[in-house]
Parts: sequence; C-alpha cells; structure tokens
Amino acid sequence: MSKYRRATFLLSAPSLAHAPPDTGFEVAFAGRSNAGKSSAINTLTDIKSLARTSKTPGRTQQLMFFTLDDEHRLVDLPGYGYAKVSESVKKKWQRYMTDYLLKRQCLHGLVLVMDIRHPMTDYDKSMISLCHSAGRQLHILLTKSDKVKKGPANATLYKVANELEEMGVTASLQIFSSHNKTGVEDVHTVLDEWLGYT
Repeated sequence: MSKYRRATFLLSAPSLAHAPPDTGFEVAFAGRSNAGKSSAINTLTDIKSLARTSKTPGRTQQLMFFTLDDEHRLVDLPGYGYAKVSESVKKKWQRYMTDYLLKRQCLHGLVLVMDIRHPMTDYDKSMISLCHSAGRQLHILLTKSDKVKKGPANATLYKVANELEEMGVTASLQIFSSHNKTGVEDVHTVLDEWLGYT
C-alpha cells in the first residue's frame, strides 16, 4: 500500500503526443463517467483528492498521469458515455483513448470501472473489445458494491463473467467499494503484478 500512497499528479495530456516518455510501467483506469473511476483511484492510493471527483460526470477530459516513482505511473483516462459534451468532443476523447490503448508500449494493463448496478453498457463492451483487440490485460472493478446486498452483488459478478466468456474475452474481475474499502487489497495485488513490483 505504501508505494501507492506516494502517488502524485504528473501531468495532463490532451493527446498521446503530450504524454510522458513511453518507458517504464503504466496501468490505466477507464470507465463510464459516473461509475466511480476517480474515487477508485483515490481509494487505491489512499489520497482523497488525487484524481478529481465531481458531482458532474465527465470532468476528466484529458489523459491524467500520476507518478508513483520514476518508472511507475497510474493513468486516469477520460470518462465516457455520460458527460454532457458535444459529439465532436466525445469522438475526440474516444480517439485519444484508442491511440493510447493501441500504441502505448509501457501500458501493462487496463482497470475498467463499472457501476455494479449498471454493468456492461454498450460503451463498456466497446472498451472491452478495444482492450481485447489491443492485446491488453484487463481487470474489471464492479464498483459501488456498498449500494447493493451481497447476494445481488455476487449474482452480478457471475453474470458479467458469463458475458465476458460469451465475448471470448479473458479478464479478471471483482467486487469493489470506495465507500467501505471492499476489494482494495485484491486490486493492489493486480497492480503489483502489472507494475512489476512482485
């Protein structure tokens, strides 16, 4: 955990051309604009205001880079599917994320954040397919699990696992809550592996 508490904001990049040098290890976070992505990053680093959270979904409009040390970074990708912005801006965000997922050599995995009450939207499926076609490792967080009971939460986990299997996609997935810290250690285990800490 201590290494994630070292996270500090590095820079925001409007496109891949403005990103830090393509070296070391990166793990990116993606998700629908109101799925709790920024809250998840803040919970995993134990830094409340690291990634911007907002009552207005879609505030993350660039590639946000956070550094753990000289070789390791976390990346907050623009939220998708909900933000009240023009279609041209949405398409621009999509292009940036596609470029990043397809071309970034130091990217070692993608954490996809989905609200456990509304998983596997069309946008989520598009991101999963893009990640799969890019050959990226994928870990899915079903967030806001504190808002549902344990039985329905486990049923949703099983349902999402089946949908991934039907898509022919290999991914790990888990239940997560920023509110009561459910699943934090499990995510750290995945991040440790992807970032080369193990």
